[in-house]
Amino acid sequence: MQDQLEHEIKSLLIEALNLEDMTPEAIDPEQALFVKGLGLDSIDALELGLALQKRYGISMSADSEETRRHFGSIRALAQFVGTARSR
Repeated sequence: MQDQLEHEIKSLLIEALNLEDMTPEAIDPEQALFVKGLGLDSIDALELGLALQKRYGISMSADSEETRRHFGSIRALAQFVGTARSR
């Protein structure tokens, strides 16, 4: 289940950010999403956050420390989405 959710989020990331030259398999679920790793920026974070809200119906505070932790990696996002959906 976790692997499937991680794959869904990778696909969503690629779609939301128009990363046409990237595949879900090329993204390490433990890889950092910002600065190092995928090198996403704050605009990318907003786009990804909106895509997650639309797809999974979850909400998060843009400036909270907890949200920053959730956006640390695909795996962290998948854990957050999985937990939020089971509530």
